[in-house]
Amino acid sequence: MGRLGRPFRFCRRFGGDCVLIKSGKSWTYAIFTVVVLSSALGNLSQTGLNAMLVTVCGELGIATGVGQWLTTAYMFGLGAVVPLASYLMGRFRLKDLTVLAIFIFIAGAAIAAAASSFPVLLAGRIVQAIAAGILLPLLQTIAMTRFPDGRKATAMGISGIAMGFSPNIGPTIGGAMVDAFGWRSFFVLLAALSAIILAFCVLAIKRHDDASLSVSLDFLSFVLCTLGFGGILMGCSEASSHPLTSPFIWGPIVVGVLCLLAFAVRQHKVEDSLIDLTIFGDSSYRVGFWAQCFLCASFMGITLLVPLFIEDFRGGTALEAGMVLLPGTVAALIMNPLAGYLTDKIGVRPVAVVGGLFLSVGAVSMVFMDEATPLWLVMTLQGIRAVGVSTLIGPLTSWSLMGLSGKKTSDGSAFGLAARQTAASVGTALMVMCVEGLPMLTGGAAYHAAFGCSAVFAVATLICILARVR
Repeated sequence: MGRLGRPFRFCRRFGGDCVLIKSGKSWTYAIFTVVVLSSALGNLSQTGLNAMLVTVCGELGIATGVGQWLTTAYMFGLGAVVPLASYLMGRFRLKDLTVLAIFIFIAGAAIAAAASSFPVLLAGRIVQAIAAGILLPLLQTIAMTRFPDGRKATAMGISGIAMGFSPNIGPTIGGAMVDAFGWRSFFVLLAALSAIILAFCVLAIKRHDDASLSVSLDFLSFVLCTLGFGGILMGCSEASSHPLTSPFIWGPIVVGVLCLLAFAVRQHKVEDSLIDLTIFGDSSYRVGFWAQCFLCASFMGITLLVPLFIEDFRGGTALEAGMVLLPGTVAALIMNPLAGYLTDKIGVRPVAVVGGLFLSVGAVSMVFMDEATPLWLVMTLQGIRAVGVSTLIGPLTSWSLMGLSGKKTSDGSAFGLAARQTAASVGTALMVMCVEGLPMLTGGAAYHAAFGCSAVFAVATLICILARVR
């Protein structure tokens, strides 16, 4: 691929009408835009179903605890694929890998749109998650390796449109579409938008020889990593359906932990490790890793919990549930790129501290909501916490990866994303368990406990920032 400073060239193809972007800054910006938008649709799909979950469960005749797997399995599928990021980026050219991921996402959306049963819909969600799992680490790696110093945090802030804005607006779009056109229309929209992005990528961006074909895949490491994160996820997810003493809960968790330990040991023994775990030798990466895991555990489950709170507990509509998240979504669109720009200008600490405070204040305040809380106040509190989330995503990600280079950058991005998806799944499962799986918690108490779980993770994020982020 051409260097950033090299003048770009144009050539005409496809009958002389289509201009291909071949090299230079324009090529980098074009492929980055494609990956940002595609990743945004992936995260939109992840949370958009949350506002439709009650309707989907009713139409398919399944319980909410079972329907939750449509969200949990998506996070698991995404987390299972992202450790392959370094291998895939080594084996495939950047454009080819992007095209492949978008095509897979379209196939998953088509399967989901046509689904007549829960297993088929679940399969479509998993296929979509595989595509998202390819795109997200690709997005972060481009931001950290293709942009110069002084612009990396800004690029990561722009990528926050996919990582922060898109998950926030997902329930709003999903809620509006399920009320107006039915839940299948949401997946039709995803497929149509992805097809437009795919057409632009294929027709307008030049293919570059930017892959190193010498990398190899240690399949056993991949299996151990997948079983490790997946076991923890499965055990936590079953907590909404079984007593806490059930082997269906602690069994998968124990297996998951053991597999992750075996995975860590193996990475130090094999020559071509799947993930170079010496990334944890960098203190910034280590602190950023835990802060972002706490952050994802706190906020991702909220996109499911708030719609349940509005629809199931308060008797509201799916559109109302989506509208509650709208102010925070608008804030996310503004704060994601702004936070990245400010990080490049004044450093990460002041930006992260302010973001952590917004997150904690909003999360703790939501613990005290009940059926009498005015809808405008629910919107306001969610908006406050959303400002915090959007202010933190880009700066924490760029800061944690800043000390890594080469393959370690993609390894750090991939392993961090896998862990964060698992943390988000654990946080979501704990919140659903409070609402659905603990007989001693009913009504408002169940939702107080669920929002309390989110608040604990939010405060833990702030503590990490205050103690170590410099």
